Amino acid sequence: MRLSDTAPWRAARRPPAPATSPTSPAAPAAPAKGLSRGGRWRALLPETEPSPGGELLDFVWARFFVHGPYALLALATLVSGASAPAFMTPGEMYAAGGLVLVALVVEWRWSAIRPGVPEHGGAAQLHFALRTLIAFVLTWLNPLFAVYAVMGYFDATALLSRRAARVGLLATAVTMAGSQSGGLPPASGMNWTLFGALYVLNATLCVAFSNIGVRDTERARQRIATIRELEDTNARLEQALAENAGLHAQLLLQAREAGISDERRRIAAEIHDTIAQGLTGIITQLQVVQSTDDPAVARRHVDRAAGLARHSLGEARRSVHNLTPAALEHDTLPEALERTVGAWSDDHGVTAGLTVTGTEEPLHDEVAATLLRIAQEALANTARHARATRVGVTLSYMDGEVALDIRDDGRGFDPRSLPPRSRTGGFGLAGMRARAERIAGSVDVEAEPGQGTAVSARVPLVRHG
Repeated sequence: MRLSDTAPWRAARRPPAPATSPTSPAAPAAPAKGLSRGGRWRALLPETEPSPGGELLDFVWARFFVHGPYALLALATLVSGASAPAFMTPGEMYAAGGLVLVALVVEWRWSAIRPGVPEHGGAAQLHFALRTLIAFVLTWLNPLFAVYAVMGYFDATALLSRRAARVGLLATAVTMAGSQSGGLPPASGMNWTLFGALYVLNATLCVAFSNIGVRDTERARQRIATIRELEDTNARLEQALAENAGLHAQLLLQAREAGISDERRRIAAEIHDTIAQGLTGIITQLQVVQSTDDPAVARRHVDRAAGLARHSLGEARRSVHNLTPAALEHDTLPEALERTVGAWSDDHGVTAGLTVTGTEEPLHDEVAATLLRIAQEALANTARHARATRVGVTLSYMDGEVALDIRDDGRGFDPRSLPPRSRTGGFGLAGMRARAERIAGSVDVEAEPGQGTAVSARVPLVRHG
C-alpha cells in the first residue's frame, strides 16, 4: 500500500503548500512575465532595438528557455529524491527515475531541433504535450515534481498556437493544482475541494496572464510596424530632401544664369540707348557737314557732333559703372526730359515740347532713369521712322503711378506688321517694354498707318530714398 493512501499521515508528514514557493498559487505570476518577454522572444529580438537593460533581459530569457527545463528538472529531481521515502514506494522511485531519463531525452531532442522548427509547428506541439504528460505523471508519483511542470506556464505561447496555448496552460494548471492540494489523486473530499479551488485559481491566473502576454506581444508587433513605417517615412523624407537640395541647386543655377542674361540685356540696352544713339547723331551731323558748302553751317554741325561725342563718352563711362544717366546727375526728371526733348528737336528740326501734369515728386533713381531711357528710345524711333512734324511728350504724376506719353503726327504703322524681333526682341519697342517690366511697369503702343504713333509707359511712383 502507498504511503500516500493514508490521509491523516499525508496531512501530518507533507509540508504545507505555501512552503514550496514553486508550487504555490502565486507561481503563475512569474510565467505571466515570461509570456510577454519569452513567448515570442525569437520572433521579436531580431526586429527590435532594445535599450541596454532590455537587451540584457532578453538575453537572460533566451538562455532560460534553452537551459531552464534542465535546471527545473534537476531541481525537481533533487527535492523529490530527498523526499522520496515520504511520498513514493520503491517501485515508484524506479518509475520516476526512468521518467526523468525520458524527460532528459525529450528536452535534449527539442534543444537540438528547436532552432529550425517553425513557430507553433507540429514538433513544438508534440514536445509540449510530451513534457506536460511526463510532468503530470512525475507529479502523480511525487507532488514536488511540479517544480518541473511549472515550465509549461512559460513556453505554452511560444510552442503552441493561441487557442492551443490556452489548452496547454489549463492542462499545466491541473498538474500544479494537484501538487498544491496535496498530491494526485486527491485522497479525500477535502483534498478534492482544495484541488478544485486551486485549479480555478491557477486556471484564472493562467488565462488572465496569457491574455496580458498576448496583448503585450501584439503591442510589440504594432510598435515594430510603427517603427518600420517611421523608418520608411524618414527614408522617403531624406530622399525628398535630397531631391529638393538638387532642385534648389538647379534653381540657383537658373537664377544665376537668368541674372547674367538680364544683365547682358541691360548693358545691351544701355549701349543701344546711349552710345549707339550718340554715334547715330554724330553720323547725322557729319553727313550734313559733307553735304553743305556753307562754312558756318558746317562749323555748327561739327560742334554738335563733338558735343554728342563727349556726351556719348560720358554715358559710356556711366554705363560701365552702372550709374544713372548723365542728364539726371544734376537735374530732376522733368528737367532732364526738357533738355532731351529740346536737344532732339534742334538736332532733327522737328517741333517738340514737354508737358508736366500733377504734383512733381522726387523719384527713385531707377524709376527716373527708366522713364528717361524710354523717352530717348521713343524719340529715336520717331526720328528714324515716323517722318513727323510735331512731337508731344507728357509726364504725368498720378496717385501711385507715373505716366510718360510720347505722341507724334508721323506716318504711323501697323503694330501687327512688325517683324517678330521688333515685337518680342531687339532694343526698340521690346527694349522699352523690358525696361518698364524690370520695375513692375508696362509700355503700350498705339499706331495706325497715316495716323501717327503714341507710346505710353506706366511705372510705379517710387519716391527717392
